[in-house]
This record gives sequence, structure tokens and C-alpha cells, in this order.
Amino acid sequence: MPNDTLTIKDNRTGRSYEIPINDNAIRANDLKKIKVDDDDFGLMTYDPAFLGTAACRSSITYIDGDKGILRYRGYPIEQLAEQSTFLEVAYLLNHGELPNQEQLKHWTDELTSHTYVHTNITKFLEGFRYDAHPMGMLLGAVSALSTFYPDAKNIADPKNRYLQRIRLLAKAPTIAAFAFRHSRGLPFVFPDNDFDYIGNFVNMTFSIGGRHKPNKVLQRALEVLFILHADHEQNCSTNAIRAVGSSHVDLFSAVSAGIAALYGPLHGGANEAVLNMLDEIDSVKNIPDFIRGVKAGERRLMGFGHRVYKSYDPRAKLIKEIAYEVFEQTGLNPKLDIALELERIALEDDYFITRKLYPNVDFYSGLIYQAMGYPTEFFTVLFALGRMPGWLAQWEEMVIDSEQKISRPRQIYIGSDERPYVPMGKRQSTVSAEAG
Repeated sequence: MPNDTLTIKDNRTGRSYEIPINDNAIRANDLKKIKVDDDDFGLMTYDPAFLGTAACRSSITYIDGDKGILRYRGYPIEQLAEQSTFLEVAYLLNHGELPNQEQLKHWTDELTSHTYVHTNITKFLEGFRYDAHPMGMLLGAVSALSTFYPDAKNIADPKNRYLQRIRLLAKAPTIAAFAFRHSRGLPFVFPDNDFDYIGNFVNMTFSIGGRHKPNKVLQRALEVLFILHADHEQNCSTNAIRAVGSSHVDLFSAVSAGIAALYGPLHGGANEAVLNMLDEIDSVKNIPDFIRGVKAGERRLMGFGHRVYKSYDPRAKLIKEIAYEVFEQTGLNPKLDIALELERIALEDDYFITRKLYPNVDFYSGLIYQAMGYPTEFFTVLFALGRMPGWLAQWEEMVIDSEQKISRPRQIYIGSDERPYVPMGKRQSTVSAEAG
């Protein structure tokens, strides 16, 4: 049986090194023993955007991008989306196991008792301009929670960390709904804890002059979308939370870093970009010209391809099914015909097949949110609400991981070597002739 090691020969020195392999990975620090001389720092790996570097060991989410597999704590996403509620999945991510009936009731009761936010938070939100982006409002309010709960700084206490996770998971929908109402010039609707978690959010968002009458199909569709977004391994926002959290800052500040990362169009804003693309195409008859532009590098095909998945995103399959159920309630969105034709071409055209450009989770989700009555600027907020349980679980896992230290990547310096200081009077002008 071969040894679980990697033998490396340094051709600069002729020396050979044996590096242990564990979990199909080597430790980057083991490469530091590979030196040219004693003053040498040692060999480093250069990996922009962490394309091939594992920064942590995690038991939360498993992804096999080539096979299109996504599992939370070992459970296939397809089974969870079909049979679980969002709060069950949130419990699973944060406790490691699915809850029994008693555990789920206790979990639900804990969250229900923390749905209200401090009155000053409402005043804080009212201070935003009428046209403030709701994602910016969510970012600011979650960050501000750290000042309302100074006890959150005590991250060494497991009971205290649990309390902060409960608080944030309970209050996030309230803050999000308030941001929605503010952007519409509507009065805030406070939590009604007779509703379940999803129903309460929908009521706070859409209620006009009384309780909102829920559409069970749309409400379940929203719940499934939240489940599909609940965690996704070490993505940009999760990595941001782990990096900022590694300084041992409070939970609210760490999660606000994740919200800021999700705010970006390359992460949480991708489904909005899909709708913009469908608007640009405008009609099925314009698709051939658009595809030619994509192949020529003149256009971008949004909602296709993924950093991890090199086959059909399993979440996209589920969302496509939900889309039909939603449109039966709301009426068919004309953009759906364009989306379906784009998908058909991408799954048959060698250009897209060889590049493994398959529909991802963002391709249909925007159409569904739009059909539900959410404006495009609110899509990323919905993404954040769905991702919250995963963020909380990832933060907790990072805090208790004895191998984790404050995040501090290395760099490869490519600047000037040491040079003498030049007094002001002897510095030559660097202003170009054009600028002059």
C-alpha cells in the first residue's frame, strides 16, 4: 500500500522532501521546509482567489461540483427541499442533526421570542434616504446590532454565542421587512408571532391595512428558495465572515462583512443580472444574435456556469420546478420563454457544453422573486435571509476550531527593492505631457 505522502524534488538544490497527505491535501506550512538556504523563508503557494486552497476543515456542507452534489450535514439538498421546513434546515446546520418534534418546538419558540428589534433600530432605519438600497440598510442595521448587544463581544462563552445566533436569525427577517417597507414609503409592520417564520416575514413585508392573506404555494416556494440558499461551503461571503470573525470580533460585525460581500454583483446580485440580460434580449427571436455575441466575447451569458459546479447546479433543477408552480399562481412571465430557450441552446451547443456552462441557482430565482412581487433590488436581501443559518453555523465552527488563527494570507512582493529617500526638491515630475 503506498504511503500517503508527496515526494517533491527541488531542482534548484537537488534536495528531495516528503510531505504528508491528509484528507487529499497537504499543509502549506510543510512547504516552508523547502529552502534554497537558511535565510530563505521557504516555498509558498500562490493561489489568487483561493481556487485550489482549503482554508478550513468543515463538517457543514459537502459539494461535488463535477457530479452536481450538494449536501447539508450529509443530507441531499433534494430531500431537504422537498420534506423540510427552513427552520428544520437552520437547526440542522447549527446543531449538526435534524431536530425531533420537541427540539424543533423549542428552537422555534426561542426564535419567536427574539423577533422584535429595539425601537432605536426602527429610528436608525428611518434615517436612511427614501431611495436607499435595502441591502445597504440591512448591512448597516446588522452591524449596528453589535452596539445594542455589547455582550456579544464575549465569544468565549458558548451559551452567549448561541444567544447571539438566535437573536440574529430571529431579527434578520424583521430588519429586512422594515427595509422593504421603507423603500416603499410604507409604515413598518411589527412581528406577529402567530405566524411561522416565513409567514411572519411575508406578513411584515406585504401587509396593507391588516394581516396579509398568504398564498401557500408562493410561501412554500419562498421557503424552498431559502433552504436552497442556506449554505454553500466556502463562498465569498462565508469566507469573509470567517476571515473577519477570526479576529474574535462579535457575531453581528462578522456577519455584516458577509452581507457586504453578498452585496456585490458577482455574488448575491447575479440573479438581478439575469433579469437585466433577459430584458436586453427582449424576445426569443433575438436569442440567436445574442448567442453569437456571447461566442464572440461581446456579450455575457448571465446565470450560467459556476466556480464549483461543472455540471448542472442541483439547486437550479429544483428552482426550475418551483418556477412552474409559482407561475401557475401568478401568471406566466414572458421572460420564462426566453430563459427556457437559452437553457435549451446551452445544453445542446458544444460551445457551452465543452466549457461546462450549465444553468446555476441564479438563472431562475430572479424570475420567481419578481413574480412574488419583490423588486430586483430586494433579491440580494432575500438571498441573505436564506444564507443566514449557514453563516451562523460557519462562524460558530470557526470560533471553536482550535487550528484557526487570525486570518493573515501571505503575499508575493513584486515592488521595488530598497532605495534611498529622495528629498522633495530633487524629485522629478511624473506628470505626463498629455496631462500637462
